[in-house]
Amino acid sequence: MNISLLALQKAYSTNELTPRALVDLILQQCDKYPEYNIWIHRLNMQELEPYLERLEKSKPDTLPLYGIPFAIKDNIDLQGIPTTAACPDYTYIPEQSAFVVQALINAGAIPIGKTNMDQFATGLVGVRSPEPWGPCRNSFNKDYISGGSSAGSAVAVSLGLVSFSLGTDTAGSGRVPAALNNIVGLKPSKGLLSMQGVVPACRSLDCVNIFALTASDANDVFNVAARYDEQDQYAKKCEFKNNHRHFGDIKNNFVFAVPKQSQLEFYGNKSAQALFSESVAKLEKIGGIKKEIDFNCFLEAARLLYEGPWVAERYAAIEDLINSKPEALLAVINTIIGGGRDKTASEAFKAEYKMQTYRQQANSILNQVDFLVTPTVGTTYRIDSVQSDPIRLNSNLGYYTNFMNLLDCCGIAIPCGQLENGLPFGITLTHMAQSDRRLLCYAHKIQCDFALPLGAINLPITDAIDDQEKRPLVNSSDRISLVVCGAHLAGLPLNWQLTERGGTLESNTTTSKNYRLYALAGGPPFRPGLVRDFENGCAIEVEVWSLPASELGSFIDAIPAPLGIGKVELSNGEWLSGFICEGHAMTSAQEISQYGGWRKYIQNK
Repeated sequence: MNISLLALQKAYSTNELTPRALVDLILQQCDKYPEYNIWIHRLNMQELEPYLERLEKSKPDTLPLYGIPFAIKDNIDLQGIPTTAACPDYTYIPEQSAFVVQALINAGAIPIGKTNMDQFATGLVGVRSPEPWGPCRNSFNKDYISGGSSAGSAVAVSLGLVSFSLGTDTAGSGRVPAALNNIVGLKPSKGLLSMQGVVPACRSLDCVNIFALTASDANDVFNVAARYDEQDQYAKKCEFKNNHRHFGDIKNNFVFAVPKQSQLEFYGNKSAQALFSESVAKLEKIGGIKKEIDFNCFLEAARLLYEGPWVAERYAAIEDLINSKPEALLAVINTIIGGGRDKTASEAFKAEYKMQTYRQQANSILNQVDFLVTPTVGTTYRIDSVQSDPIRLNSNLGYYTNFMNLLDCCGIAIPCGQLENGLPFGITLTHMAQSDRRLLCYAHKIQCDFALPLGAINLPITDAIDDQEKRPLVNSSDRISLVVCGAHLAGLPLNWQLTERGGTLESNTTTSKNYRLYALAGGPPFRPGLVRDFENGCAIEVEVWSLPASELGSFIDAIPAPLGIGKVELSNGEWLSGFICEGHAMTSAQEISQYGGWRKYIQNK
């Protein structure tokens, strides 16, 4: 069943499907996979009824996620449904949904259930869930791990039971299960998705993540979910450069970093090693320029997550329970979280000093490339192997993931093929915080170019994404195009105000035939005024400059009256921000439209 966002939106718009009919089909599908241990609580029809009734009173085009089914990791609150964090003795029933869940429901999404997970989000394997739930199983092979801790959320998407799902990602829990189940896992920048109503693991590091079949679907969900929550003490606003973009501006010749060969680790899995090499070669084939980097600062940061004092944050999150009733926790969880009991404040500060050094080193590396590429995991394991060696094998899975939140990065895990044993393998794109849109954009490009089947349902990617030209995704640019018509033209007296702010010339063109140009009174510097005139206008020569979004405010602040910035129509019909002039200034100005532009006017003056 194709329940990608695109397929459902088309079906709803043509009345081929209703949310109620879809939910009936989904519940039937869920019944086919009981042995995968996906759900901790699956909503019944009575619990689903309020969501369906609301949608029946709405129209598909009024809600961005109308009728889109999703799953919720069971450390994230859904009103009236138990939250367990995979620990029966911890169970409570929340009076309201988590901020991010409510935002999705408000947008029309339908919660199908709460999913299985590694207890208290402590693990990357998906097998650390006690009875009555048990280990969550891989969607491709039930003998293998699903990845964790957001295990059930990933498997539900891979098997086509929901269109997207929510997990959490502190050390890789939103990327490892994505890689092991052939789906996309977006680990957003810290603070962009609210953590209000989420059981904390490491409060200063935790993120809510998004699983989907495609980067395009993940982007659509991110559009709704990334809402600033002033009640979340770690919330951050999504910056302009990370929030208003178009697909077409990504670079065809992008630069990507990879760790040095000596720093790659596959734990003896030659198939994974070969597949990563093939993926790097594919990236080069589609325009990527590879740059080998020293991965050491990322590795050293990763080691500090569990070997350093940050484990004390996990202890603080469940201190009362672990001290009063330690038997409520699985033995391996007790061992890991209990290790934070004796960490000292001095250890925490010393570790933070080291971490800040690693952050600066990582930032220096990432600023030289469009993104870092690593395997998401170096290998995978059978469930029985992990149960026999729970800590070492789990640690292996975090080799490429543990550093992410400590270094304040964002990342997206995407599929890149199957290993010799038929299990999925994936890569992760990484950059610094507030680069989510850029990474989604490149992930979308890579998915389109690799053209791999999606999830465990082998859905052709062409069935889940629209034509790129018709359905723009995002734009990696943090720059704004600006139309200039006078003293800011290249080589003229005020052009330095653009170049000193990092401005670059994009094109020489003209306005539409709806403008008049005037030489304004005053000066130097002498300036023109561009005025829109539908009846007696003509085309005026202009330049389009690209300016960093962060510099636009100071540039506008220096513009004197009667000039200002508004929208200017170009000859190709495109509307861009540019210089315009207040009409009252024309009473003392000289019309120079006949010259066709400011440069020709001053040459003939």
